[in-house]
Amino acid sequence: MARPVTLFTGQWADLPLETMAQKAKEFGYDGIELACWGDHFDVEKALADERYCELRWEILGRYGLKCFAISNHLVGQAVCDNIDERHRAILPPRVWGDGNPEGVRQRAAEEMKNTARAARKLFNCVPDEVKAQLTRVVVNGFTGSSIWHLLYAFPPTSQKMIDEGYADF
Repeated sequence: MARPVTLFTGQWADLPLETMAQKAKEFGYDGIELACWGDHFDVEKALADERYCELRWEILGRYGLKCFAISNHLVGQAVCDNIDERHRAILPPRVWGDGNPEGVRQRAAEEMKNTARAARKLFNCVPDEVKAQLTRVVVNGFTGSSIWHLLYAFPPTSQKMIDEGYADF
């Protein structure tokens, strides 16, 4: 198989996965990278429901699509970010919790670990006809950063502040 061309579904998470899969196939893609929001891929359901990952593959299979990655950018952003009210709009309530910044970061880090566990579970139920083309399901995401606002360097940013940000990461 030539290198597959895939589409990230995050921009269309308002559409049901079934609709997105149909459109991706119509657009000519070989596969999709499932966003972990909307109904495209739910980490919590993947870990709790024995059939959830199989059902995701069934939807993709109807359209001849593969899944090489799942993406949890929104939760990942909260791992190292300066948490504020903006994050409430992008995080699941279980990750936002009471909004305490350190608690949000800790819950986000745990959710990213769970995302990796869910990716393994998704890979473990790859349909036989797809197994030869897939060696793993990758997790993509952001980490956020306590130093993004410092990169503009005004007011001036010391090297110590940058080093502390990398140490935090």
